[in-house]
Amino acid sequence: MNYRHDFHAGNFADVFKHIFLTRILLHLLKKPAPFRYIDTHAGSGCYDLFGPQADRTAEWREGLGRVMAAADMPTAVLRELIDPYVHMAAPAVREPPDTSCPYPGSPAIAAALLRPWDRMICCELHPDIMQKLHAYFVRDQRVKSIEIDGFTGLNAFVPPKERRGLALIDPPYERADDLERSLEALETAWRKWSTGIFMLWYPVKDRRDVNARLRELGTRSIKRVLRLELQIADPAPVGPLVANGLLIVNPPFQLVDEARVILPFLAEAMADKHSGKSKIEWLVPE
Repeated sequence: MNYRHDFHAGNFADVFKHIFLTRILLHLLKKPAPFRYIDTHAGSGCYDLFGPQADRTAEWREGLGRVMAAADMPTAVLRELIDPYVHMAAPAVREPPDTSCPYPGSPAIAAALLRPWDRMICCELHPDIMQKLHAYFVRDQRVKSIEIDGFTGLNAFVPPKERRGLALIDPPYERADDLERSLEALETAWRKWSTGIFMLWYPVKDRRDVNARLRELGTRSIKRVLRLELQIADPAPVGPLVANGLLIVNPPFQLVDEARVILPFLAEAMADKHSGKSKIEWLVPE
């Protein structure tokens, strides 16, 4: 598959990924010490949901659009947990379109939350996308945008001098071995920065294959790996993406309890006819 952010911005996978990205960053912000955010496959930073790429599929309508439509959320706790993300994403879906408020990708979400003393490194290999990313952050002294392969960059930039932080591994899965490469990069980086938080996003097309590869990670030395999954229909090798997951290494202690509130809501809000499912498990125990 090829998960290019431009075509899938705001879809169910983005909502899932970005809500938990926001939650982790907010937990890091609870301590005054600076931290570093590393984005291995940053994309262009933000996306026009009414532009030619995203509008071609309009996947955001079944993702962010459905979450926005669920105005009467079941509990105040749920609203408190997802409101920080919704507040950043909501302007992108107002009609008539306001192109001055595009949908924030992961770098834009991080930049909106980082303090003046925190730092961010964005890796992006595609020159045209890199040009947009650089233009987006040209005046932001906290951010370095570097034209480099994300896996190479992750290995080069850890451990950061701040010692605290989060690395998001989010490749487009253009290559058949991208999940294997992601898991190898994760383990290599963890060996250098065992106290860092890592978040790896993966699509689920062939569940048996994904499960087999993730089980291999459980036999290695890496510790404290939380697995979260969300599906809106039964996955199949052919057809649109309907299931995805996150591996989170060293998750904040409150994140499991937060996931128990957030995931059932997302599964119900973004799936048809109660076909949504979610999973929370420790792939590698605490």
